[in-house]
Amino acid sequence: MTTTALGRAAHWHRPLMVFVSAMAVLAVVAAVGIVADPRVLTGAPIWVKPFKFAVSFVVYAATLAWMLSLLPRRSRVAEWAGTAIVAVGVGEMAIIVGQVLRGTASHFNESTPFNAALWQMMGMLIMALFVAHVVIAVVVLRRRIPDRAAARAVGWGLGLSLLGMLVAFPMVAGDPAPAVEGVAGAHSVGVADGGPGLPLLGWSTTGGDLRIGHFVGLHALQALPILAMLLHRFAAHRLDERTRTRLLTVAGAAYGLLTILLTWQALRGQPLLRPDALTVAAATALLTATATATAVVVLRRPAPRLALAG
Repeated sequence: MTTTALGRAAHWHRPLMVFVSAMAVLAVVAAVGIVADPRVLTGAPIWVKPFKFAVSFVVYAATLAWMLSLLPRRSRVAEWAGTAIVAVGVGEMAIIVGQVLRGTASHFNESTPFNAALWQMMGMLIMALFVAHVVIAVVVLRRRIPDRAAARAVGWGLGLSLLGMLVAFPMVAGDPAPAVEGVAGAHSVGVADGGPGLPLLGWSTTGGDLRIGHFVGLHALQALPILAMLLHRFAAHRLDERTRTRLLTVAGAAYGLLTILLTWQALRGQPLLRPDALTVAAATALLTATATATAVVVLRRPAPRLALAG
């Protein structure tokens, strides 16, 4: 079964799947670099950023390729948009790895005209990726996917991942962290980048971190379809398609509000694990509303039909 699934995946959008393979190899190379290269940049091993981005691109590109495979018929526009995302990804990773080889930062780096030009180029590439992602979202939402619950999950995932991209804008829109010469923008709010952070993720434990909402929003692309699959696998015998679709609407709305809540918390300079009373109250309200809406949807589901005796 696994071999068959891999065989089908190999025939998804070819440029995206080739890119997935290349990024998987790069992730391994970067992982070796984390161990073998002693250099440190902004408080972390210098190869951590290429590793994170390579893994993220593996997940992102593979998910988009899978979503395109759900379309009842091919779309040249969507396929061209997928290829554009590959070109953007290659450009982004070339800059990130190139700057690592030079021993300097790729993001927010305006210490020299050359570094500033590379940083501005990365910004333009991300805008191109955003547009290509919007094109794919429009195409997928206009084409009818037979499974309504899956279609709802894919639609929410594509939309919320765009929200995840947008909430990263404050990183470059101003100077959330204390001003540092040659640096334009920051991940952290209220503290300088490179301070104490959560293991592996690196999210600040002393101030706000805009990467949290960005990360959560982006991964709606995987979270909502996975939820749809779990509901189909374990609850299809008890929940009809309409009920599962409504549950995914509740989950999507809650996920979007969570993304906004995490970004709001970060913009107020609060570490993820040290929220103030206002943040806790907002999170409690979100959790309560989500649980209530879920209960209402489940309780209002239609009663199962009984088979009539012949």
